[in-house]
Amino acid sequence: MRCFVIREGSGTFSRGVEEYEPPVPDPGDVQVRVDYSGVNYKDALVASASSRVRRVPVLVGGVDAAGIVVTSPDPAIPAGTPVCVHGGELGVARDGGFAPLVYAPSRLVSVLPSSISTRDAMVIGTAGFTAMESVLALEHHGLEPGAEVLVTGATGGVGSLAVSFLRARSYQPVASTGSPQESAWLVERGATRVIGRDEIADRPDRVLASERWAGAIDCVGGETLHHILRSLRYGAGVAASGLVASPDLNTNVYPFITRAVALLGIDAVETSPVTRTNVWRELGEVAAHVDFTGLIDSTISLAGLDEALETIRSGKTRGRIVVDPTTN
Repeated sequence: MRCFVIREGSGTFSRGVEEYEPPVPDPGDVQVRVDYSGVNYKDALVASASSRVRRVPVLVGGVDAAGIVVTSPDPAIPAGTPVCVHGGELGVARDGGFAPLVYAPSRLVSVLPSSISTRDAMVIGTAGFTAMESVLALEHHGLEPGAEVLVTGATGGVGSLAVSFLRARSYQPVASTGSPQESAWLVERGATRVIGRDEIADRPDRVLASERWAGAIDCVGGETLHHILRSLRYGAGVAASGLVASPDLNTNVYPFITRAVALLGIDAVETSPVTRTNVWRELGEVAAHVDFTGLIDSTISLAGLDEALETIRSGKTRGRIVVDPTTN
């Protein structure tokens, strides 16, 4: 079958669409016919030469996919069920979703709510799952109804979906972006206002900035996360899932010991089955209030993946890139 395959050998590297015979699946794997997959920042890392994320020399890329179950050993996920497949080693150490078929253990397969189609599931994808997980983490930490919440990297997958989900749950999302030309689009997604990257915090000469944000969802990391921590209100939290700017965090303890702020780490890869079920249930609840079509940057074929991976690596997307593996 035609798949997007990444290959690295001794001094060689290639990626592209080719005829590929996948390994024999494990007896416990669920087989899913892929309707759509999505392009994530992690996919760009996996598909890079000398990648530190990819764990095997040859694999089909794609860390998420959505489609219909073909065969399943799990009675809770019978054939014909619409599902989303994501997390674990998918697209990193085992063949992923850039293919017409994907195999995965049932722990990585989530039954979709009836309100979410397989296409919308990939507009959501790993990015949207991360966004909703971030919203729920802030709520668990005590985020109050109607509060103003900062979202960084707002034109990207996690950021744009976080803006939409926050607004659907009656919060006031403030979108931070380095692409001011996309301000109108972000307002359409639900942002109450749009600010630049350099407007997150003030008082750069002091260890703490003014208390501004009741909560924050950070998709950027690095210096941006440092400025968020120093500008959170007393007792507020930031849900952090990104490292687009940098994986390093150079900060100090003042926000933690004088304002009791919290740094909430968000992981969408090895999260528990209970969390998966809870997040997808909440996604099903907000689905009626979100314009998923407006969140699509583009829909591409497998042949368009090479360009799309570079686009998402450079941070030039506006929402989600959706892959239809059945088109030429």
